[in-house]
Amino acid sequence: MRRADAPASSLLLARRLLALLRTERGWMLTGTMIALLSTLAGIGLIAVSGHFITAMALAGASGAAINYYTPAALIRLLAIVRTLGRYLERLITHDATLRLLARLRSWLFARLAPLAPARLTVLRSAELFSRLRADIDALEHAYLGIAIPAVTAITVMFSALIVALIYMPWLGACLAALFAVSAWYLPWQASQHGKKPGAETVACAEALRELTADGLRGRAELVLYGAEAMHAERIVKMTAQQQQARRKLDGLQAMGSAGVMLCAQLAVIGALALGLPALHEGTLAGPDLVMLALLAQASFEAVAPLPEAWAQWGATLASAQRVFALADTPPAIEEPAQVSPTIEHFDLSIRQLRLRYNETASWALDGVNLDLPQGARLALVGPSGAGKSSLMGALLRFYPFEGRIALGGIPLENLGGDEVRSHIAVVEQQPYLFDASLRENLKLGRPDVTDEELRTVITQARLDSYVDSLPHGLDTWVGENGIRVSGGEARRIAIARALLMDAPILILDEPTEGLDAVTANELYDSIAVAARGRSLLVITHRLGKLCSLVDEVAVMRDGRVVERLPVEAYRSRFIPDAQTMHEPSSTALS
Repeated sequence: MRRADAPASSLLLARRLLALLRTERGWMLTGTMIALLSTLAGIGLIAVSGHFITAMALAGASGAAINYYTPAALIRLLAIVRTLGRYLERLITHDATLRLLARLRSWLFARLAPLAPARLTVLRSAELFSRLRADIDALEHAYLGIAIPAVTAITVMFSALIVALIYMPWLGACLAALFAVSAWYLPWQASQHGKKPGAETVACAEALRELTADGLRGRAELVLYGAEAMHAERIVKMTAQQQQARRKLDGLQAMGSAGVMLCAQLAVIGALALGLPALHEGTLAGPDLVMLALLAQASFEAVAPLPEAWAQWGATLASAQRVFALADTPPAIEEPAQVSPTIEHFDLSIRQLRLRYNETASWALDGVNLDLPQGARLALVGPSGAGKSSLMGALLRFYPFEGRIALGGIPLENLGGDEVRSHIAVVEQQPYLFDASLRENLKLGRPDVTDEELRTVITQARLDSYVDSLPHGLDTWVGENGIRVSGGEARRIAIARALLMDAPILILDEPTEGLDAVTANELYDSIAVAARGRSLLVITHRLGKLCSLVDEVAVMRDGRVVERLPVEAYRSRFIPDAQTMHEPSSTALS
């Protein structure tokens, strides 16, 4: 059953891939035709040269006259076509491959973007990188290593059979049998036996990338706990497993190549065995016999890549299946079919909101009711795991939910994700900084921002002294995930980036975490001024001096809002001593 399903699966993947690359078909077809032309010219050069040399030798021995110019000109023409064709083949086929890879990567990234973050949380960064780079790179084998050799081999075999049948029908039958063995049976065997090691090679390569990435990112922990040797041993074992699968593929390729070479030699023997009696009977000329023998042998040069190509098809098929499986994943959030309605005001209303991250998980949000009128300033307080960050994810349309969220009276499901997020500026608890300059990180939400506006938000986020101390100012590189900046500086950069959006709703998730008391107090004052006229939602597990930013406090516990009270009542009830900043535990809140 597996053998019957595999060709259909391969055919389906090939059709999908071809349909996806329809814009590159012209380049791919041109490269294939040039590769075919250069191969035919090379085979023709060998056959015509053998015929010409033999004819010249016989003419010299007998003293007979011979047409020298026509075959000599044909040989020169074939040599030029072969040389020029080989150059153009490399140029066009590799250009087509690069276009193919660029097209595939752009297509896959476009399919991945709507999946983030809800559908991609199950994949690690190294695994996603494997899909975008290694698996896409493996698909180039479908064109360079399979499509071109297959088209070339079929055309060459068909042409050789026609020539052989014209001169000696029995030689044509002999070549047909040998072509069937070398171009069908041997590749089929290589394909059948190469699927498992091919898929294993792909899986091991991905596992090695994940182990390497984990080892580099977590090297400090590995050193601290003395686990470097154990991690290295895992890498060694995975490498050995990959090498074993690779050796199986190499063995299949070697056996296939040896089989093709044997068929080529049998073709020469068959041509001589069938041609010599015809030569003695006078039904076949000597130059024609040499031409047929050389033609039979040279034709198998086009067949030789097929066993290797089909042995690699298992790995290519595994990569294609992984790419299409990821691309076919439906997004967790469906965009509305119609154009988003215009939002006239920005009152936020939440009713009976429930959210969980998969069907078997417990509810992260379980019946949240909350209102944030336009211009209101609200703090959302609760212990870790209360559901505060999950609520923010639902508001941004990152995760599917049950219940109702309305922005300006419009249900959130009737608004596009980009539309919603254009009205909500967020400072996350762990903001991400891109491997770019400070200026580019700040301009992420507003690429057209002016230097004067940048300077304003830098001052509001209390980054002015930090930026002035940088060697290249705003053009200083911050490194991958902001590795060259401290945690407090990264948070203030994120605050400046959010303020720059000038969105009507501002959400701050633990905005002063990691900041010293003096900087935090200065930042409170700046945010209070910058947030005038905006709705402000401050998410924190410990409110403290953030009380100065808000008018009301909503207390969350176990995925619900259990209490809402004015900030003064919260302060007097839970923060009797402002200096100690003592706040209630989850038990006290209950």
